[in-house]
Amino acid sequence: MASLISLVNVGKSYFVGDEEQEVLRQVNLAVKQGEMLAILGPSGSGKTTLMNILGCLDVPTRGEYHLDGVLVANLAEGQLARIRNKKVGFVFQNFQLLPRLTAFANVELPLIYSNFGVAERQGRVMSALEAVGIAHKAGSRPNQLSGGQQQRVAIARAMVTEPAVILADEPTGALDQATGQQVMELFKEFNALGRTIIMITHDPSVAQHARRVVRILDGKVFEEGDDLYAQGNSRHVAR
Repeated sequence: MASLISLVNVGKSYFVGDEEQEVLRQVNLAVKQGEMLAILGPSGSGKTTLMNILGCLDVPTRGEYHLDGVLVANLAEGQLARIRNKKVGFVFQNFQLLPRLTAFANVELPLIYSNFGVAERQGRVMSALEAVGIAHKAGSRPNQLSGGQQQRVAIARAMVTEPAVILADEPTGALDQATGQQVMELFKEFNALGRTIIMITHDPSVAQHARRVVRILDGKVFEEGDDLYAQGNSRHVAR
């Protein structure tokens, strides 16, 4: 099966004054359709930068990134925006719901940006809210919802356009343990239906829900069990 996501020798650098800082170093990663993958790493490891590249919020300095057959690296901002809206659904730690909009309207937004008709928008939104078990809260605003309910709305918003991949950034970070467990079970249910899900987290207890875990350390990605990871982790701990 061809990879839905392919990163080949991807690097990312930023300039601070005249000094170049390398954040990602020769990242090679392939993700197949239907995988549930966790990218696990501590603060400062480069996982946020990697997420931004995977989500087409940024582009690599070096290397190639293909998303669902599209070479992302050299796309202009307008093209990146279209790819993001069509191919990627985002779930964030702090939910990022618009406070003045109802749950229904928050989930509807990506469909408006994608120029779906009114009737199809209404059907898709209610289906998505039903899928996350919160259709009865369609008319509620975020401040009328619990944290777990807000995250369910965010998940519905991420999946409503039927994207190629759902990117979840610390998806349980703002939730208590029991509610976080419910959210993880929801992700596993969607994955069982064929959804591709990538979770970015620092928490091993979150990563263990994934079918596959890769670790990121000092800007390099390692598969679990990779001897190079063990060596790199030893160097990291020794600092």
